[in-house]
Amino acid sequence: MTFEPERLGQSRSDLAEAMRTLRKRAGKTQTWLARRCTMSQTKISNIESGKLTPALVDVELILDALGSEGAEAEELLSLARTANTEWQDHWSSRRRGLDKKQNELARLEASSTEFRYFLLSAITGLLATPEYVRASLADVPGDQSKTVAKKLERQSILHDSSKSFTFILTEQAVRWPFLPPLAMAMQLDWLASVSRIPNVRLGVIPLSGHIPEMPLSTFTLYDRRLATVETGTGALILRDHRDVTAYREDFDRYESYAVFGDACRELLSEWAMIHTRQREY
Repeated sequence: MTFEPERLGQSRSDLAEAMRTLRKRAGKTQTWLARRCTMSQTKISNIESGKLTPALVDVELILDALGSEGAEAEELLSLARTANTEWQDHWSSRRRGLDKKQNELARLEASSTEFRYFLLSAITGLLATPEYVRASLADVPGDQSKTVAKKLERQSILHDSSKSFTFILTEQAVRWPFLPPLAMAMQLDWLASVSRIPNVRLGVIPLSGHIPEMPLSTFTLYDRRLATVETGTGALILRDHRDVTAYREDFDRYESYAVFGDACRELLSEWAMIHTRQREY
């Protein structure tokens, strides 16, 4: 299936219409279908009206109940997969205001309990010093002080003991000289401090030894329900359980190459010292 970002929203309405048409052609009521699929009639109604995007497992249950198979079923499953994918481009986010994006992230974090971050090339806002946050927004026109404040405010969630966080950073993400040497050393010291928060596991993957993996993207996992994948121009929001499971499996493999605890902090201290020495020269 060709990926076309502009089709994602339309796919949701196409899916709703197709599901409604399929049921009516089978001569079944929403009540009958709801009972057969162990769903509420309201859920079936919301799926058919486009108010609710069904998970693939919901679509599979409905297709089975209505006896749909072959090419028709494959087409509906393809629509469902696309409908569960969202594209957020950077330009639209900037037009709306990046502070609004921070509000969206805060709501997502509030509704989730388990977080997994794989950081390939940069340090995420939850782990960033104020200097790093400001530098990450330096190319955005206008006053970004509100966005900086909200990014830093979101960091308080790391101290919520009802939530768990695992951060895996590559050595490249940690050591990329995004700030002047002294500021980078302070950023690495801050990572070491965050790694001591009880509900936070922070690990780094050193660029040494043999790593038979080739990660392509930074991604974040929210519980078992959603994955966000960063690209150079935006982010994919994936809700299909197969996509989320695939990224969870990737994360587990990358985690096996990471070092945590004291070993991690020793590396961070060593790398921070290198930045400090660079300043002296």
